[in-house]
Amino acid sequence: MNSRLPASLTLSFTGFSQRGGCTDHHSDGWGIAFFESDGLAPGKAARYFVDKESASTSPIAQMLRTYPIKSHNVVAHVRKATVGAVTLENCHPFMRELWGRYWVFAHNGDLKNFHPPLHGSFKPVGGTDSELAFCWLMQEINKSHASTPSVEELTHTLRELVPRIASHGTFNFLLSNGQALWVHASTRLHYVLRQHPFTEVQLKDEDMCVNLADLNGPEDRLAIVVTEPLTTNEPWVAMAPHELKVFVDGCPLP
Repeated sequence: MNSRLPASLTLSFTGFSQRGGCTDHHSDGWGIAFFESDGLAPGKAARYFVDKESASTSPIAQMLRTYPIKSHNVVAHVRKATVGAVTLENCHPFMRELWGRYWVFAHNGDLKNFHPPLHGSFKPVGGTDSELAFCWLMQEINKSHASTPSVEELTHTLRELVPRIASHGTFNFLLSNGQALWVHASTRLHYVLRQHPFTEVQLKDEDMCVNLADLNGPEDRLAIVVTEPLTTNEPWVAMAPHELKVFVDGCPLP
């Protein structure tokens, strides 16, 4: 999620977490990171939860389904293990610090023959191709910029780096440093924009119908990005293969 104002992900996470072993087979761990702030501006710190249990049965996930943490940028993931054991260190999203700011990353896909040289301070803790890709991205971003780049500068850098990883397989990912949400689709990603006037939505993974006008005010605007649409009656947009988008203040930049 990327939001103009601090927003709660309670509704979307309720449906999304059911895909971790209930309505889908991604039951090999899950995680979520919320970028929070004391005021209205996005913050540099993230509240971070991971669990090797399935999201549909995890007590931590149950707590988050009822605990309305408000955030500008949220990255969440339910895992189906392809590379790496079902352990805590292999649960997405992954988090690193650079230039005094947290960065979080989640990947859906499978990379083949991907063995990039890592010669900086970013090294994987677990054994996934996903964390390896994240560490290499962070290393190369650090080499390309002396300090935190603007959203536009970082987008340009990612457009140069991402194809070098995507050539090794499926590289659907979410990346955020609290300033924005970068999204890349290799095969399958969808997004929806929610803003005033808000309507009633029907969750796809739960027998639940919610009026978004009861949860949002006129100034709220947010974007939700997922592999498969979370609701059955909203205008979800399918991203094109190899498309990179950046979301700021609840909408995609041109």
